[in-house]
Amino acid sequence: MPEPTAPLPFDAAVRSRRTHKVFGREPVPRTTLDELFDLARWAPNHHLTQPWRFRVVGPRALAALKAASDDGGVKLERAPTLIVASVVRQPDPVADQEDLCAAACACFIVLTAAHVRGLAGYWRTPAVLRTPAGREAVGVPDDERVLGLLHLGPAAREAPPPERLPAAEFVRYLD
Repeated sequence: MPEPTAPLPFDAAVRSRRTHKVFGREPVPRTTLDELFDLARWAPNHHLTQPWRFRVVGPRALAALKAASDDGGVKLERAPTLIVASVVRQPDPVADQEDLCAAACACFIVLTAAHVRGLAGYWRTPAVLRTPAGREAVGVPDDERVLGLLHLGPAAREAPPPERLPAAEFVRYLD
């Protein structure tokens, strides 16, 4: 068995990434977003279906999304950059489940890569994206399932990530 080594940079990124709900106002540059999406394409996915879809919300789409929201979209103003994450639906239930998990991995890559670049992130699942008007506002067709809304931007304040359960609480080694 190899000797334990010092934590890798990835380990530190995973342990220090957290949900932010207070952002600065500076939007994420398009070049940075392109870097994040380029990394997301390396998420594991069965048969290389690459089922994830990302839509960066611009001013008109944001206005339409706010109009479709029951509360006027107050929480939609938290971050300067919003990304709708969705997955293409598959008729086969097994492939659909696999693609859903792959797209969730792609979202995690976006959030973690943003964190490594000094950005804050927040993955929300607002009710408005489960409505026809909300889906229409951001151009999500019926053959896609919305995974959520990724909020990105500079952190307005820093806080340590909350503690998590130790792995022994949720891992079992089977004989």
